[in-house]
Amino acid sequence: MAEYLVCSEEEIADGGRKVVACGDKEIGIFRVKGALHAWHNLCPHRQGPICQGRIYPQVVEPVDGNREVRTLRYNEENMHVACPWHGWEFDIETGRNAIGRYRLHRADLSIREGQVYVVL
Repeated sequence: MAEYLVCSEEEIADGGRKVVACGDKEIGIFRVKGALHAWHNLCPHRQGPICQGRIYPQVVEPVDGNREVRTLRYNEENMHVACPWHGWEFDIETGRNAIGRYRLHRADLSIREGQVYVVL
């Protein structure tokens, strides 16, 4: 296993991210609700740069009494990242896609003395 120094822990703000090269891999590190989550920068759909996609709250489509969607709402508790190639969305905390069959590949993190390391 190899360990890569990424940055200081405070360098990634809540709701922010940092994408770094670790050897021949790219890893995206996100901070959500104060916790850091690291994912390989490969969308499972077509291997697009998922970690460089748009970050936003989960989109919720409420269905009314006529079984129609009239508006969109956002669930601020679940932050998602969308692949810039085809728009596939993944929960940043779990790595899961809404369909459930697809998920991001997690990278291990280590935090020592305020420094963030990726372990591959």
